[in-house]
Amino acid sequence: MLSITVELLHRTFRADPDGSAHTGRLDKGEWPPSPSRLYSALIAADGTRDRLRFTTGRELEWFERLPPPLIHADSAPWHQPLQSRFVVGARRRFAVSNSKKKDVLTHLEYVGRRGTEVRPGVRVSPRYPKVVYIWGTPCPSEVLDALRLRAARVGYLGTADSPVRVRVQGAMPESLEPAEAFQPDPEGSVYVRVPQAGDLNVLDSIYDAWLERGISLARAQYPSLLHEARYRFPVAPPSEDRGRVVAWLRLGTSISGRRVAAVTSLFKKAVLSKYQRHYGEPPAVFHGHGFKGRGYELVRFLALPDVGARWSRGRIHGLALWVPPDCDSVVRNRARQAARIVRRLVGHGLDTPVTPYGGERHPIAATPSRWIGRSRSWVTVFPAVHERRVALNLAELARWCKHAGLPAPVAFRSTRAPLIRGGVDLAPVEVNRPGRPGRPYSHVQIWFAEEVAGPVVVGSARQRSLGLCLGCDHREASND
Repeated sequence: MLSITVELLHRTFRADPDGSAHTGRLDKGEWPPSPSRLYSALIAADGTRDRLRFTTGRELEWFERLPPPLIHADSAPWHQPLQSRFVVGARRRFAVSNSKKKDVLTHLEYVGRRGTEVRPGVRVSPRYPKVVYIWGTPCPSEVLDALRLRAARVGYLGTADSPVRVRVQGAMPESLEPAEAFQPDPEGSVYVRVPQAGDLNVLDSIYDAWLERGISLARAQYPSLLHEARYRFPVAPPSEDRGRVVAWLRLGTSISGRRVAAVTSLFKKAVLSKYQRHYGEPPAVFHGHGFKGRGYELVRFLALPDVGARWSRGRIHGLALWVPPDCDSVVRNRARQAARIVRRLVGHGLDTPVTPYGGERHPIAATPSRWIGRSRSWVTVFPAVHERRVALNLAELARWCKHAGLPAPVAFRSTRAPLIRGGVDLAPVEVNRPGRPGRPYSHVQIWFAEEVAGPVVVGSARQRSLGLCLGCDHREASND
């Protein structure tokens, strides 16, 4: 096997996860440090081709073919956005008219030099200053020796103010701290960049182009390097493949659950806007216009309220974007990227920042584990809108469940009032869309024969988060 331990000598780590640090809007740093970044550091330690001095370079070709590793890292580090600062600009001279001289920001003590604003991004401070990468693949001794030579020459990871000490072993480390681990999981909610076969040749071509073109070259011009693997947070269990949540987001300020219609409307509008700006017209599965498939297999824009605890008040703390199982990987990835770059919801009297979920344990309402666990009993947190104007019985509820991709229930109960603490009680005007016929709606508790994995959403307004359920047992639901 192979294990690589990275010790953060300053107990902090700073890196730009998606190329947005220079905009000043980044509020979450990269965490855990990606295997791709570690691979780049190993490459830089001894170079490639004619720049090799201590190794042959064959260890790099072996390394880039490894599967995604197990990553032992703190699951809830502190992300500290850094303040912008001004430094001396690179250009020595600049010409301006006398009328505009007062508007030119010059740098102190450097006459005729511009002051350039630098936005350093976010510094991550984990509780444990170590990150351990573990691969189960047997490592040849010559490769192990070469990787050790390269690791000894790695001075930092990410930016230069993140010095590290790197240790390569052919066995498990003597102690694993932290013990919690990010595990590769096709159903995970964390996306981590990993190297793949062929990356070394691409990096060499980028270097050759940089020698010729200089700073006009951007790494973003080489999207073939952006390989991502899905990981599972130590606190979040995997979910079944009945569609999947591609993005978990957190709200900067909580919002009353009675504004669920406004929140999901703004969320949908923001995702569609980002999707169109970056990838063109969103597919019909996002908005339903011209949709040719089954009408209930649309993307769901979910609001995540605080429910089920003693002091729960039903306030919305997070968002989730769910895509149906027949969406191809390209659409899923684009949907995830569009949702993760949403930074604010503004409109309908609301204004709140939005950030991607980064492993935080609080508020619990915004954590994936709250909604994707397994349970035999599920209870609505927002009322479910009836699919037809008929009496709600077990057969009709089984129809709802079939449309939602769920097995048939074995029992249920329904009321107009919430059945769980913090459940949201909505008025008809807060449920039905303006200008459309009103439909009946109910809070329901559903029991299945076997455990079902979330998220569970039932009823005809699933795309708007109505009918969202929380897994529970009989003690969590109200007996009134």
